[in-house]
Amino acid sequence: MSTEIELKLQLSPKAAKKLAEHPLLADIPAQKQHLLNTYFDTPSLELHARRVAVRFRKKGWIWLCTVKSAEPASGGLAMRSEWEAPATPGTFDFSHVDNADFRNFLERRTHQFEPIFTTDFRRQIWHVPFGESLIELAIDRGQIESRGRKTPICEIELELLSGRVDDIFGLTRQLQKNLDLFPAIASKAERGYNLFLDEPLRPFKSKPVPINDQQTPVEAFRSVALGCLEHFQRNEKGLLIGGEPEFIHQARVALRRLRSAIKLFAPVLPPEFVAAYGQTWQTLAGALGDTRNWDVFLDETLPPIAAAFPDNRDIKRLRKAGQRRATSARKSVTGLLAVSEYPRLLLEFTAAIYTLGDTLPIPIKAFARQQIANHAKKARRLAQRHAELSPAERHKMRIAFKKLRYTLEFFTPLLSERKVGPYLAALAQLQDELGLINDHVTAETLLAEALAGRPVGPIHGWISGRHALLVSELPESLNTWLAQHTP
Repeated sequence: MSTEIELKLQLSPKAAKKLAEHPLLADIPAQKQHLLNTYFDTPSLELHARRVAVRFRKKGWIWLCTVKSAEPASGGLAMRSEWEAPATPGTFDFSHVDNADFRNFLERRTHQFEPIFTTDFRRQIWHVPFGESLIELAIDRGQIESRGRKTPICEIELELLSGRVDDIFGLTRQLQKNLDLFPAIASKAERGYNLFLDEPLRPFKSKPVPINDQQTPVEAFRSVALGCLEHFQRNEKGLLIGGEPEFIHQARVALRRLRSAIKLFAPVLPPEFVAAYGQTWQTLAGALGDTRNWDVFLDETLPPIAAAFPDNRDIKRLRKAGQRRATSARKSVTGLLAVSEYPRLLLEFTAAIYTLGDTLPIPIKAFARQQIANHAKKARRLAQRHAELSPAERHKMRIAFKKLRYTLEFFTPLLSERKVGPYLAALAQLQDELGLINDHVTAETLLAEALAGRPVGPIHGWISGRHALLVSELPESLNTWLAQHTP
């Protein structure tokens, strides 16, 4: 078995033509290959469910059988286990897979395998010495086909043959000076399955973070941060093609979790990393927040107001003004994603995460207990004073609960499932109620913006009354949470 470390970048066909002229490749001979691959799976797509790929590849006159296990990618960087051996097309022999359990899993399903999709592309390869490393740079151009449907391939892959991971990013920086390159996290196999299933693009939600008690806090942060980055990147396309509300919501949550993670792990991270990236995502997060506020106003806050005041002439004006503001906010988001600094930020941030060193190597469980206790203490202190809190302090309490919830979710693999489950459930209920209260506070501001300060007495009165009712119901959820023991 070999471990493959590669960086995948998308580019336009026009930029692809310029690649061979890049000064870094000028004196390096290029190899050319035509690669035809057929990917197999069971009828129920069991391999896909386990993020495994099995393919037959025709490389010149040779056929190869390849097995890959695909760990999540972020910032375009993927680390995969790979097994490859000469083969006869249609004959599945997994004797070269040296993981016995994994090999048995494959062999038990061999009789069910059927072709799912093909990839057909031409590849140019350069072996580039860079820094202390030797890096294979390949550009692939062709197509993926499944069930009569096709999608183009135009991408660069940089694979570390020997040396240091950060040299991959150093080489990419040099390429980016001349070419527009965009980090890609979807492999050809993933894109092939999407084509086979012909499923519409869906919002991507966060997944449990794969940390364990053998990691240092910095290693745990790397897993958390890359998970947050993947969460954001997998919603990126949805933002660019129109940004339906749930794509906006998930992208915003991803950045909030990422920014919370940087603050959470700041005590064990290099100060220069925290200084460089602690506020980096703020502008984009703010644009997503503005868009989300208008979406909530239009989809959740305004409908019950319209039902309460069916003959109020301001409702139509409010809806049109809100839609106009929401459209403008979406354009701000897509504008930020279109600037050349954005793909560079993804790569620089990913590089910085992978090259972090341990400045304070303390046990991860001790660090987790300390951070959970600190956040729980802050939230509890505010919750015990809930009856006397001002709206601004209540907002501060909502943020404290949100940070506590993210902290617990990040560290859940280290905690007792029996204890953390009920605690998170009570916390989620509390957050939902505080969120509704905050939505009504935000609605007051948005009303003033949408109608340029024009008085709308009955509507303001309805919102104020609803806000007061929600605040009066809050103590029950607060007391339920206060009765819980911190995991």
